[in-house]
Amino acid sequence: MREFQVRPYLTKTFEALNLIITEFVQRNGDNLRRWQRRYTIGAALVAPISPFLYLQGQYTRWKVGILPDAAGPTTGRTGEGDAAKLFVLGESTVAGLGARTHELALAGQFAKHLSAKIDRPVEWTVVGKSGATARQTIDELLPQMPDTRFDYILVGLGGNDVLKLSPPRRWRRDMTELLDRLRAQNPDAVIFLSNCPMICLSPALPNPLRSVLWQLSKLHNDNISELTAGMDRVIYYPQPVDVTLEGFFADGIHPSERGYADWSQAMMQYFSEHHEW
Repeated sequence: MREFQVRPYLTKTFEALNLIITEFVQRNGDNLRRWQRRYTIGAALVAPISPFLYLQGQYTRWKVGILPDAAGPTTGRTGEGDAAKLFVLGESTVAGLGARTHELALAGQFAKHLSAKIDRPVEWTVVGKSGATARQTIDELLPQMPDTRFDYILVGLGGNDVLKLSPPRRWRRDMTELLDRLRAQNPDAVIFLSNCPMICLSPALPNPLRSVLWQLSKLHNDNISELTAGMDRVIYYPQPVDVTLEGFFADGIHPSERGYADWSQAMMQYFSEHHEW
């Protein structure tokens, strides 16, 4: 008799779960289509001034120049003893532009704050390339990942997918593939993602170029936030509301050593509050 009472309950439970999953998938698809439409409409609206935007971009590149990658070793550690392993992968911020060494750039600063959080030494490895998009990271940088199991991974991408005007569908597709590959190689790792760039705060970028790129950066932020929301042990640091700008930039675009320190601290504070350690 109990079997017949349990079966209807299980049936209703599975039906409710299926409805929730279906609604989640449909909502995600609807959002992605909406972001893609906004991208397409926005591209059409700025098309008449695109030559001017191109000239603004070239002038900014000439005015700012190109910073070198951080010098020194691309590996390091904090403290002595049995260390957790951290892999840092991505674009120019990961390559350490704006800092003298990787220890003072994103990898070293994030490792320091991670070590303090987990109360354990951290051994870090960094693979970064200035100008890398998510697609280029998959094709060119991921093959450089050491053949070892990492406990933590920090991905720093988004800036070049904004600057190179990657559509929302491409950004979603490439980031999905990258995260899938990282998970396959490191099934037990916690994967952290830094925020899409705060273009609106960049003093080196003039308007209207800054405004146009900022709108795309916000789309990519919402896109990756939704993508990672249901993923296990994948945490995205959304675009922050409060940013201390004093001393943050090295060239008006990339962080300074102080900027990397402040940014890493802010990310770790967020991850501490939104991840079950």
